Amino acid sequence: MDIPKSAKKRVVIVGGGFGGIELVRQLKGRFQVVLIDKNNFHTFQPLLYQVATAGIEADSIVFPLRKIFKGYKDFYFRMAEAIRIDQDAKVLTTSIGTMSYDYLVIATGTDTSFFGNEKLRELTLQMKTVREALDLRSYILQNFEKALTTEEGVEREALLDYVIAGAGPTGVELAGALSELKRHVLPNDYPEIDFSRMQIYLLDGSQRVLAAMHEKSSEKALGYLKQMGVDVWLNTRVTDYDGLTVTTNTGKQLHTRTLVWAAGVKGVPVAGIDAAVINAASRILTDRKCKVKGSENLYVIGDAAYIENDPDYAKGHPQVAQGAIQQATLVGKNFIREQKGEPLKDFSYYDKGSMATIGRNRAVVEISWIKTQGFFAWLMWMFVHLMSLVGFRNRLVVLFNWTISYINYDRGMRLIIRPFRKNTNGNSK
Repeated sequence: MDIPKSAKKRVVIVGGGFGGIELVRQLKGRFQVVLIDKNNFHTFQPLLYQVATAGIEADSIVFPLRKIFKGYKDFYFRMAEAIRIDQDAKVLTTSIGTMSYDYLVIATGTDTSFFGNEKLRELTLQMKTVREALDLRSYILQNFEKALTTEEGVEREALLDYVIAGAGPTGVELAGALSELKRHVLPNDYPEIDFSRMQIYLLDGSQRVLAAMHEKSSEKALGYLKQMGVDVWLNTRVTDYDGLTVTTNTGKQLHTRTLVWAAGVKGVPVAGIDAAVINAASRILTDRKCKVKGSENLYVIGDAAYIENDPDYAKGHPQVAQGAIQQATLVGKNFIREQKGEPLKDFSYYDKGSMATIGRNRAVVEISWIKTQGFFAWLMWMFVHLMSLVGFRNRLVVLFNWTISYINYDRGMRLIIRPFRKNTNGNSK
């Protein structure tokens, strides 16, 4: 790979998510930095569900990686996929060639986990990328178009009903957004359809929704979902799906053409990392400095990292944006400390809280000692997400869309630009 030589040490970062871009910022001017990602843009994943439900357009939550770091000296971006690491030679093999490094930082985030059931991967819809969110949006609209020409019966009901597996923030927020579409938007687009027949099911294997949050927040969120007509099934896991029938561990079945999988994630390690330091969730074991166990110059940050020996987080740190950003900050500052001959510091996670929105004027927020629900929490959720977007233009466009939607209860341009087809052989476009 053609990267100019430099007198500075070279740091190669794999992944342009929250952790990757924060680390580039930390190292600005002190190292030669090469950022690798299979996309040429950063995605604000917390708002993918709004893209999927036509709340905002995809270009409002993405931002070109080259533009983020415009003017950075000795910085290089390459659009490529990391294939294999040779730790002895300190060489990374990518889809466009090889590259040597002094430090290599893996910030690849997570992928959807199906817990070994590859049949679910083929037949469900996911929402980890912009493409998947756009596919889901197209598929939802196509189902309503098809329902108009389908006779009454199981098939028509399956086109109208939606099942979401996983009641974490993604599942809860998606269920709330679908409910708002059902009540305020779709009846105007499809007046021939009786939307009282449309059912939205939210399934989770745990005892409550938003299980990572306080019980009061979970109870409030559950109450909001029920008010909005979402049918929540707790202690219920999806065990099988054939494209029409969802089978659960309780023996109950649901008929739907749309099963959205939001039930789990797993890390995305790169080949060449010793399997002994990769746990069952595909997270890579590191020490408190985010260095991979047994390595000299290989680091992992963000959702793919499992930092050991932290008594406060025996099961691993939360796989959220703040964790990735804080780990990137620690690693960047430690690289600089090492340059200066100063002692390195251990990672200490500062929990800035959790939040989720369940629709218009409804949200739950936990920040430090503050636990609030309802309208004020919804305003806080909007402000935090708006300010977390990369780029002033994106913030302005999203704020405008949210304001218009709040005034007239409408949502975006519901266009089927990219028809999406799902079959038993997987997803095809």
